[in-house]
Order: sequence, then structure tokens, then C-alpha cells
Amino acid sequence: MTSPTIRLGDKIIDVRSSLIALDRVECKESLAAFIRLAWHIIEPGQPYVHGWHIDALCEHLEAITDGVETPMGVYNRLLINIPPGTAKSLIVAVFWPAWEWGPQNMAHLRYVCIAHSQEFAFRDSIRMRRLVMSEWYQERWPHVRLVKDQNSVSKFETTATGFRQAVAIGSITGARGDRVIFDDPHSVDGALSDTQRQTTIQSFREGVSTRLNNPDRSAIVIIMQRLHEEDVSGVILDQDLGYDHLMLPMRYDPRRARPTMIGFEDPRQEDGELLFPQRFPLAVVEREELMLGPYATSGQYQQDPEPRGGGIIKRDYWQLWESDIYPTCDLILASLDTAYTTKQENDFSALTVWGVFTGAKGETANRYIDRTGISRDGTAQSVMFDQGLHIRTGMDLSGSLSPRVIMMHAWQEKLELHDLVVKVGETCRRMRVDKLIIEDKAAGHSVAQELQRLYGSAEFGVQLINPGAIDKLARLHSIEPIFAEGMVYAPDRSWADTVIQQTATFPKAKNDDLVDTVSQAIRHLRDIGLLARSVEVEEDLTRSMTHHGKAPAALYPI
Repeated sequence: MTSPTIRLGDKIIDVRSSLIALDRVECKESLAAFIRLAWHIIEPGQPYVHGWHIDALCEHLEAITDGVETPMGVYNRLLINIPPGTAKSLIVAVFWPAWEWGPQNMAHLRYVCIAHSQEFAFRDSIRMRRLVMSEWYQERWPHVRLVKDQNSVSKFETTATGFRQAVAIGSITGARGDRVIFDDPHSVDGALSDTQRQTTIQSFREGVSTRLNNPDRSAIVIIMQRLHEEDVSGVILDQDLGYDHLMLPMRYDPRRARPTMIGFEDPRQEDGELLFPQRFPLAVVEREELMLGPYATSGQYQQDPEPRGGGIIKRDYWQLWESDIYPTCDLILASLDTAYTTKQENDFSALTVWGVFTGAKGETANRYIDRTGISRDGTAQSVMFDQGLHIRTGMDLSGSLSPRVIMMHAWQEKLELHDLVVKVGETCRRMRVDKLIIEDKAAGHSVAQELQRLYGSAEFGVQLINPGAIDKLARLHSIEPIFAEGMVYAPDRSWADTVIQQTATFPKAKNDDLVDTVSQAIRHLRDIGLLARSVEVEEDLTRSMTHHGKAPAALYPI
């Protein structure tokens, strides 16, 4: 087919050649332009829809291509957290390598592209090979030629000795590259498995960094959605491994927005503003969030394993105890989760201390003890005793009928048996604990025996608690109404925040030892009848006033 021509003065211009030349110039200047122009090769049935997040990803990838210098050295470590459906894999693992080979004339670069499974690794390898072998690409960058004897799905090479190799996370030994691209290290199911997640993390720590041709200048790019607090992203961020972090949640969260090393800032201003409304308008986002549920929405959409406000036990459920003085308590209970070894791979031992009290909400409860009586006209009346000196009547019963519980102390440590017993005993004595409860398991038996041997004359009792067949998740669900009703208090202390954080992120937290002590304590206080909800107390009062006798014991709202 003959290409059309046009005459400009004395010159005959070949239209097709001119358009190709314009594409070459535009693509050389911009990865985003290359993506827009090449999109039809990869997705012929899906129109290209641009979003500002594509420019953001391209800007950071171009900084790697250009070898931008930062205070930490050459810009070559990048972690991208972004929701699914935003073309993240196509941009990073398909278009970027093809752009560096072609428009940037860097066909010598070698890419090791890793995914959580062979299927996903091969998927993007096929896409990129299709792109660089297409007529459209070859017309514009004919210098990118694939050698015939190494042109397969798993690995294809250029005549300039560059290559793209696709491997699964468990097969990265032997491959070395100038770029290591780690796309979705975890599957959704694999991230919830401690064994699979830790295997992936070990492969990342021990395998990925050793796969670089030049450790000083070769780049590692990790792009993923957050699936667990201790996923690959969590390790990178918690241990400050030197990666620039580009985090783009589906709904803008100003609390977590931070500029990147190259000065990029999320352009959104309004809390909750959508990332890609052209493709994900509000109705679609709300529909998907409903399908995903709070945990998956928080991780996959918001890039935060902890749902905003918390998970089962939300942060907002905890009431702040503002006074420096704890209330007078009817019972002080300590709850212990045992693991008496200091080996790194084993869990913490954890202890929380709880006090049950009655009284009005807030600081009033520091001074007054609440008692409920019946007035002469037969109505319920709250009577507040101030240290036995003054009486206040007419208090609002809605805020003072129910008992409440305050977390008074907490810790978690890795301790040998003797050290654990001593620390538990000293804590119980110092906090004037009435009863210590320990889960009825092998380690718990040993600790209980040692406590009785060393602290047999102490004023606190020790009781082994058998949770039965109820798993950890169900235990936490069973106490959620107590928290939701505002019955649980905690002071503004770092140890309290550790408990609140761990409880809020369960079951996706790195550790859940403190969570076990929380559910164990609150369930036990419910079992022995010391934590009745307001509706239960009111019903009990109504029954007593109508001479129907004592109300039956409350059941767990599970």
C-alpha cells in the first residue's frame, strides 16, 4: 500500500513517515506519551483512559531511567502502592521496559520481572513481547530486534544483549538484571497465610537484592497493593530499606499523604477524593468496597492494612481516660498470653491489666461511685456517692447504669520461663491485681505452676481459662459490642496505643498476643457477670421493679 504524500512548497512529504517521526520524538520525551500511543497494541478492544496517576507513575520511572541523583544517591529503589485496575502492571512491567529499549535507545538493559506466580509473570512477558514485535513498534524503533534462539514466553533477548526474563517468586536464583521489577509479590490468599507470606518475604530479602548487575546503579521497582501489615511493603517501610514510596489510595487520605524523594505530591485536596474517577466513579467505588468488605477495601484500595478507624475493634471504640488517676475499681484483672522463649521466631508473652468500675462517664468517675436506687414515686434514680461525704441525685442513668472497664497497664516481651513468671508476679503485685487469668494450654500450665510456687502467699489468684473451640477471630467478634457501646477506656500512653493498634489491625497484624489478652479478659468479665451492657442492666432493673425476680444471665452477642 502506497503511503499518501503532501506537497509543501517544492518538497513532497510522506505523511506516514512524518507521523512515525513525530511519534518517535513525542515518545522519546515522555513515557506517558508512549503509553498513550502504544496502548492499542496491548489493549485493542479497550480505549485508553488517562488519569493523573499515570503521569505520577511515569515521572518516578523516568527518574530511574535518567539516573536522577538524590541525597541517598542514584534514584534506583521505588515502592509503589496503588489499587488494582489502574494499569499498574502494564505501566511498570510492559510499557516501561519497552520504552527504555525503544525510545530511550537502551536495548542493552536486562530486566528480571518477578510475580507471585508463573502465570502472572508470563502474562506480562507475553504482552511486552507482542508490543516490541508489533509492526507499529518496529516501524518506529527498528533497532530493537529479538534474537531467534532466545525468544520464548519466559525469556526473550535483543540483539544488543538485553533481555526480559519472567520468573515466579520461588525461581529467582540465577537471573540477574539492570532492573528487577517485583509486581504483586503476594496473592490475596497467600498474604493471609503466615507461611506463604514469610516465604515471599524471605525470597525478597535474600534473593531480590542479589539479582542486580550493578548494586550501586541497578534498580528495584516493587509495585503492589497492601494485603497485610507484614507484607513486602510492610517490611520495606518498617525497616526503612531506602525505597522511595509512592502511595496512591483510591480515596485521598491527607493523614498519610507524603511527598516522594523527587518532590511529587498527591494533587488531591479533599479528604476522600477519588484517584481515578474516569474509570472508577463514586458509584463503582462504593459497589466494589461493599463487595470487598472493610479489610480488603483498606488494603487493596486504601493501601493500609488497618481500615480507617480500625477493623473489628475500631480505634474510635476506645474511650480516652483523661485523668492521671485511675477510678476506684470493683475488680482488677490481669490477662496473660504465654510464650516463654526468647527465640526470634516465637511469639511474645503479653499481659494486660483491667479494672472494672461504675460511675458516670469521663472525669466524674474518678470521684463518684454510682449506686442506683428507687425514688418514692417508683422511678429509677442514680445516686452518686462522693467518697462517702456527699450525695448527688438525679444523674442521667443512660450514662451511668452500665459498669465500665479500663485498661490500666500492658506489656509484651520475649522472656524465658523464670523471667516471665517474675515479671508477671511483680506486675500483679504493683497493680494490686485480684485475679490473673491464663489460657489453659501447655505453656499456661507451666507458668501457673511457677507463679503458685513463687507467689503462693500473694493476694492475687490464678485461674486457667479454656476458650474451647472458639477461634481468635470469633473471640474478638464476641466482645465487639462491649467496645462499640463505649464501655472500654484506656489512658493516653504508648503501651496503650500498642494494644489499640494491634487490636485494630487484627487479624492482619504482625503480632496478636496482646489481642488474645484483650479478648480473654473481656470475655471472662462477661462470663462472671461484671460487664453487663446498658440494655441488660435496664432490663434487670425493670424486672426487679416489677417483682419478676432476678433477670437471667446475659448471653454473648456473638
